Amino acid sequence: MGQSHTRIRPRGPLRPVRALIAGVMAAGLLSAVGPATWAADRPPAAEREHVAAAPAPPRAEAAAVAAPGDDWLHTKGNKIVDANGDEVWLTGTNWFGFNAGERVFHGLWSGNITDITKSMADRGINIVRVPISTQLLLEWKNGQATVPSGVNAYANPEIAGKTSLEVFDHWLALCKRYGIKVMLDVHSAEADNSGHVYPVWWKGAITSEQFYTAWEWVTARYKNDDTLVAMDVKNEPHGTANTSPRAKWDGSTDQDNFKHVCETAGKRMLAINPHLLVLCEGIEIYPKAGVSWTSTTPTDYHSMWWGGNLRGVRDHPVDLGAQNDQLVYSPHDYGPLVHLQPWFTGTWDRTTLERDVWDPNWLYLHKENKAPLLIGEWGGFLDGGPNQKWMTALRDLIVEHRIHQTFWCLNPNSGDTGGLLLGDWKSWDEEKYALLKPALWQHGGKFVSLDHEVPLGGAASTTGISLRGVYGDGGGDPGDPDTTAPTAPTALTGTAKTSSSVTLSWTASADNVRVTGYDVYRGATKVNAAPVTATTYTDTGLTASTAYSYTVRARDAAGNVSAPSAALSVTTEGAGVPSGGVKVRYKNNDASATDNAIRPSLQIVNSGTSALSLSTVSARYYFTRDGASPVSAWCDYAAVGCAQVKLRVVPLTTPVTGADAYLEVTFAAGSLAAGSTSGDIQLRMAKSDWSNFNEADDYSRSAATAYADAPAIPAYTGTALAWGAPPA
Repeated sequence: MGQSHTRIRPRGPLRPVRALIAGVMAAGLLSAVGPATWAADRPPAAEREHVAAAPAPPRAEAAAVAAPGDDWLHTKGNKIVDANGDEVWLTGTNWFGFNAGERVFHGLWSGNITDITKSMADRGINIVRVPISTQLLLEWKNGQATVPSGVNAYANPEIAGKTSLEVFDHWLALCKRYGIKVMLDVHSAEADNSGHVYPVWWKGAITSEQFYTAWEWVTARYKNDDTLVAMDVKNEPHGTANTSPRAKWDGSTDQDNFKHVCETAGKRMLAINPHLLVLCEGIEIYPKAGVSWTSTTPTDYHSMWWGGNLRGVRDHPVDLGAQNDQLVYSPHDYGPLVHLQPWFTGTWDRTTLERDVWDPNWLYLHKENKAPLLIGEWGGFLDGGPNQKWMTALRDLIVEHRIHQTFWCLNPNSGDTGGLLLGDWKSWDEEKYALLKPALWQHGGKFVSLDHEVPLGGAASTTGISLRGVYGDGGGDPGDPDTTAPTAPTALTGTAKTSSSVTLSWTASADNVRVTGYDVYRGATKVNAAPVTATTYTDTGLTASTAYSYTVRARDAAGNVSAPSAALSVTTEGAGVPSGGVKVRYKNNDASATDNAIRPSLQIVNSGTSALSLSTVSARYYFTRDGASPVSAWCDYAAVGCAQVKLRVVPLTTPVTGADAYLEVTFAAGSLAAGSTSGDIQLRMAKSDWSNFNEADDYSRSAATAYADAPAIPAYTGTALAWGAPPA
């Protein structure tokens, strides 16, 4: 995943660099989800002691009982198991920053390191992938760790004045306390927010040998701490047919052969700690049959996402010798909002993705029981359209096959994916988390730790359970007959409605094995023909101005069905409500109503039956300025491109209840097909003196953190009101 200010596209039909916030200003920053304009509107910025466990005993045989504190893992076929041979499921996220110029987790300029870590554990994150740079590892090795400027001492008194290495050690101790395991990922050679763009593991003063040396040093430092259980050799090696340098995959010992690099780094790490999981990603291209790596013709190669092409494993598998049971392959996969790959054009669905993309590039390794897979990066914006369709399809594949995964990402400042956290680095994006939640390991309604002793969330956790709690003291058999029904879905809400349809969403159920789908009931009638695999459903063919009652039940693979959710009553819109072929959906990206920014996210939806020219559309977000200071507006991210979005703040001649101005949103160009959406448009307003707003009574504001229809944000086509109503 990328850390550049601007969106950079690789050559060929490949993904662009996922643009991330590139640095932290000494005065702080306004965190934004998407390519952002820096603004010094936060308070001045100011930052787990390393706990070495007893030396790990040699791995026990499958029948043996894991000793207390022995949480090392190894592989068996396409599964990852503990020392007892019991299957585990690694389900987590990424938290970047140590790889970047700040040399520390992003977000510590405002968020608290303990609170963020505890919230991950409480919500089911049992492993965190931490991107880092070879340069920083070498600085640590050479005693050159510095105190990072990207830590707010007021928000993080427990790490104030600590060096980046001391912050990392402190955080490892927090993870041990809360039952989280950790994976390191060399994201780039240099400590650079855009360092991942470079295609290989050596660059400038960083040689291949220094890359190996850095891995050896960090392995030796933490070899007795089973909190750090996995190492991802190198993030997203890539390069196309006609670029140099580029990563290849073959049977040679060439410097640019990533298969050889995985073997070399893996063996050198395992010689120090034989219990580590070694993750090997894919590359970008692989020659078609009969083609050699000397070809510079792009069509001679199979192309894939950076790090996602593992076709070469069939011909040239990674060989770690006697310790090949520590090897995990780790592809990355993204959706059309990151880049419109060829497989996202025309008609596509999970079937075509699995058949044409995932199977030939990496899923065959799982299906043929060759090795485990851990999808190291996947995620993105919930656009209510193609990107969400891809994300749901991959989530369902992950759940169905129990594929290990670390979601990209925790950080809200990931430019073209967003994060699980919102811009305050405290609140969670509940809609995105609801999509991820079924892919987090749960047992008996609780999230499962990879620690035998510590429940996920810590000793006093009410939401987590330890491995010993799942399998008992001597291991267990997860294959016993399943008679446990899933928990009932919760938080059933209506997220959109028209005069003839209602869109519902709910929080995912938990199950001791896995939830396979949901049934939606209108009154006593089930309205879905096949189980709903997502946590949203649109019921159509309804009557205007009519109240309907809905419930949802979950089902699992064994056929057990949950109790119904709490009933929800929704009344359809009246036939006379303006529709005009357009509507506006809204969610709030800022949990605080009294800080110095207003952060609405909008979606423009073409609810008509023909194409809609965006240049004819305007939307108005009504608010109070709360003072005389001028208000400016910015587009932080837009799926249609911020260059296409035009903003102006318009004062009202006569203030009304809840508004003395509105933010007008128009478009320079563009078109929406019938039924489609603009995707995310993430906006931000602030005063010239950075003083606080009081949004509590603003006409257009709501507290919703998931998209919902917003009639309080009227839209016009030309001069005609097409949606909603302005304040009276």
